[in-house]
Amino acid sequence: MGVVQILLVVAPVFATNCCVVVAGPTGRDADCVVVDAGAGTAPEVERLVAERRLTPRAVLATHGHADHTWDAAALCARYGVPLRLHAADAYRLADPFGTLGLDDGRRDGGDPGVSGALAQALAATGRRADDYRAPEVVEPFGDGDGVAPDDERELVAGTVRLRALHAPGHTEGSTLLVADDVVLAGDVLFAGGVGRTDLPGGDAGTMARTLRDVVGSLDPALGVVPGHGPTTTVGRELASNPSLRPYLR
Repeated sequence: MGVVQILLVVAPVFATNCCVVVAGPTGRDADCVVVDAGAGTAPEVERLVAERRLTPRAVLATHGHADHTWDAAALCARYGVPLRLHAADAYRLADPFGTLGLDDGRRDGGDPGVSGALAQALAATGRRADDYRAPEVVEPFGDGDGVAPDDERELVAGTVRLRALHAPGHTEGSTLLVADDVVLAGDVLFAGGVGRTDLPGGDAGTMARTLRDVVGSLDPALGVVPGHGPTTTVGRELASNPSLRPYLR
């Protein structure tokens, strides 16, 4: 797969971990892809790209939730690249809040169905639900049914190569992206926890199979950048994650 460097940008909304994956260890004058462009990450991503003279070849999403795709449209338009995500989650881009189980209707002329923690997080950064835009060019991969963790493929964008492991359960199209010796885990695996399954499209039984068959089969030496929170390693989580242990063989 080749040596890569991962530059981490933490979104101001829900602290989504956005990763700039660079082909080559130096992080300069190289191809890159952007993974999980959460709300407010675009300015810092653009700064890193310019400072290190990188060439973005694609924007990727580990899954289709709005906190992982919010700035994808801006970055795709800025660099003329597509958004790539699993086909089973592509439908979420057209209805980011409805597919999170939020009301589609407007209340008193306000944001469409956005309330509580999400509304507060957006307001704190001066954003509204109406600001969300889906990328114009989307290139789905994998099986649109998204019913079982049985899909693995190589994603190539310029000189960046990632291994995509279908890992449904949190959403139908959740995907682990393996870049050299690091797995970008999205909201499947966290330091000390695993992804929730109570949102629309989540499924506890499917997540159990993902944790057992996909996460449980990962190389313990891999580092882990989860969708939120601190980094960890596969080995550490296999040995001590209390939420993961019940699903392991």
